Amino acid sequence: MSVQEVEGGRFVRQANRFTDRITADGSSGYPAEAGRYRLFVSYACPWAQRTLIVRRLLCLEEAISVAVVDPIRDERGWRLPERDPVTGAEFLSELYLGTDPSFTGRYTVPCIWDTKTGRLVTNDFPVITTMMETEFTAHHRPGAPDLYPEALRPEIDELNDLVYHTVNNGVYKAGFATSQDAYEEAVDALFATLDQLEERLSGRRYLFGDEITEADVRLYPTLARFDVVYYSHFKCNIRHLTDYPNLWGYARDLYSIPAFGETTNFDHIKRHYYVTQRNINPSGVVPKGPIIDWSAPHGRDR
Repeated sequence: MSVQEVEGGRFVRQANRFTDRITADGSSGYPAEAGRYRLFVSYACPWAQRTLIVRRLLCLEEAISVAVVDPIRDERGWRLPERDPVTGAEFLSELYLGTDPSFTGRYTVPCIWDTKTGRLVTNDFPVITTMMETEFTAHHRPGAPDLYPEALRPEIDELNDLVYHTVNNGVYKAGFATSQDAYEEAVDALFATLDQLEERLSGRRYLFGDEITEADVRLYPTLARFDVVYYSHFKCNIRHLTDYPNLWGYARDLYSIPAFGETTNFDHIKRHYYVTQRNINPSGVVPKGPIIDWSAPHGRDR
């Protein structure tokens, strides 16, 4: 995850530095070859969890290897628990600086390393999942879900744009705001969208009906972190996720799917946010709660 400076009290996310593409036909210079690329993630990071969910849903585990960083990040950035056997890196910064020695920004996950050229291809998190969905189709499992159906892409993109600005990134806008106006602007927009999503989910199982799409993949990681972190740590405390009957049932429905539930590591999430972000939680004390039953029956299949 990246944290950028605030402007006028408002949080501004760092732009993604590496934006090359992996393509099915190789026209980008990076063909979608199995075993060539390595994905670097943190279980704590919502942007990275998206990639893990899609990788699991499409059975791309053998096509794209993965390395998980330690949840506690210090001034040196993300650290690998042990030296990465593929790249030899101990810190993610080594891959960034190995690709661009002049890079001065934050070293963010998720990012993809190309083992053939020995460089980072992309840390452009908004497109990594759609790239997996559209360019790695030759490596999808038989019968894999179409998470980004062509006919729905304009509608999915429109909803994703709203959810990104007001929910996914909205919690950060609230949490890292340094003025009252900036905070209230962000938190009001956040809950206005959550209210809309609650209504949307009153008549459909997932955001676009009976099938999971990219939109669900993007919304879920924020919901998974909401009551555990964002409600208290980021002052997003107008309502709990559990106060929304449809959103809470929807989140548990997704959690019951291994690609979602088994990539949700609440220990990593809590330790990362509460220990790493000392500007918000100077003591580094990690709260014991909340106690929430994510395995409770969700009833969404009705």
